[in-house]
Parts: sequence; C-alpha cells; structure tokens
Amino acid sequence: MTKQKFWSISKLILKLAVTAFALYLVFTKVSLSDLKEVFTQSNPLFLLLGFTSFFISIAISAWRLNTFFKGIDLYLSETYNFKLYLLGMFYNISLPGGIGGDGYKIYFLRKKFQIKGRKLLSCIFFDRLSGMWALCLITAALVIFIPKLNIPNWAPIFCVIVGSIAYYFVMKRFFSDYASQFIFKHFKALGVQSLQVICAICILYGLDFEGKFSPYLLLFLLSQIIAVIPLSIGGLGAREVVFIYGSDYFNLDPHRAVLISLISYFISAIISLMGSYFTFHPKALGEEKLPGASDIDLEE
Repeated sequence: MTKQKFWSISKLILKLAVTAFALYLVFTKVSLSDLKEVFTQSNPLFLLLGFTSFFISIAISAWRLNTFFKGIDLYLSETYNFKLYLLGMFYNISLPGGIGGDGYKIYFLRKKFQIKGRKLLSCIFFDRLSGMWALCLITAALVIFIPKLNIPNWAPIFCVIVGSIAYYFVMKRFFSDYASQFIFKHFKALGVQSLQVICAICILYGLDFEGKFSPYLLLFLLSQIIAVIPLSIGGLGAREVVFIYGSDYFNLDPHRAVLISLISYFISAIISLMGSYFTFHPKALGEEKLPGASDIDLEE
C-alpha cells in the first residue's frame, strides 16, 4: 500500500468516526420519534420551494466558479461547466478519502485542457473563499438582529468592512488573475448564500414555524461555515451538533433545529446525486469516457 493510499484511507476512517460520534451526540439530545412527528406534519409545498431555492443557488455557484476559470483563460460553456459542477458534487459524497469533487475536477480539467493543477486549485480556492466571505457578511448582518448575543452593532459592521477591504487588496496585489470582476463575482457569492438562507426559511415555514427566524438562520449559517472544515462526511453530524447546542443557547426547539440541518443536507445530497448520471452516461457531458477514482493521481 502506497503512502498516499494509506493517508486517504486513514482520512476516510477519521471522517466516518467523527461523523458517527457527532450524530451520536445529536441523537442523545433529541428523540427520533419526535423528529418523525415534526417532519410528518411538515408542509411539502414549502419544502419543494426550499429545494428549488437551493438548486438555483447551486446553478449560480457553478456560474461563479466559471467566472474564476475565465481568469486563467479556461473558457467553458455554462452548460458544460454546470454539468461538471454537478459531477463534482456527486464525487464529493462518493469518492474515498481526501480526493473529493474538487480534486476530481482539477484532475479532469488538467488532463483535458493541459492547464497547470496549481492554477485550477487557486481558482477553486478563491471560489470557496468568495463563498466564505458572503457567509460571513450575512452572518454579521444577522448578529445585529440578535440582542441575546450582546455584541455591539458596530463590531460586525466594522469587521465586515475592514475584512472586505483587506481581502480585496491582498487579492489585487498577489493574485491579480482573480481580482478582475471582483464585485460581480462576489455579488454572485451573495446570491448563492442568500438563496440558501431562503431555503432555510422555506424549511422553517414547511415545519410550521411562526416565531423569530433569526436565531435559526444564524445557526444555519454557522453550520454552513463548520461544514467547510473537512472533518466529517459532507459536514453531516458536524452541522447538527451546531444546531443542537445552539438551540440550547437560544432556547429553541431542538427537534426543529436538527430537522432544518438534516433536510438541507438531504436536499444537497439529492442534487449531488444528479451528477451520478454523467458517470454512467459520459456522452451527456460530451466525453467518451470519464476517469475513475482509481485513475486519479493528484501528485502528477
């Protein structure tokens, strides 16, 4: 067994262990029967609207990534790029170890277009960073509407302004390829995160909630930030832990809180599974054959 394969298997085992432990913590706090009762009383129309909102956010996210690709002179049609994005999402939940959908896209595009992997990695990194910027901005805005946190209103506003200015100038100075159309790219990032917040609102309406939304939405955004850390399988378990302990702090219904996280996870998983179509029908992507996970060598 090679060192790389051993490391990939070890990371997979660690992720499975963290996911299992996190879910164990969650389900010691909530009752499965109560979760089922809340879910069976949900309104499917609002859940469908939540799914639609999330799907549109994915489409915009793919569009945003393609804008970064253009910064390194990689020009993909929006349709081709969206299909590849869905394929990457599928591989995020199906490939072993540390390869993931991003690693697959880097490998695939590097082979097909003879572009340096370092450039492709930078594109994906700054694409993710723009998404994190938007998450932090919306989170800071929500903090203002939650007096329980006892955070002065000026603090999140100051952090967002200073952080955004510093972020722009660092990108402009050291990574000028990605600084073009900065406002346009980050407007897309705000659109993505805003639509996912709308998805969470739809889920709350679907669960027949009529109270104050801001604490639930803050936990939703914080769980999205936690999910970026690759310590569990697709963020499953880690996000629910945020909701379960956050619900204690804000005195929220823990069953509704956990359901928001689980439903949003399954919406994402269903959309990700759409990408599996291209593994069985590569011609739909415009390819004769797709490389399998065993073909990938990220150190080439």
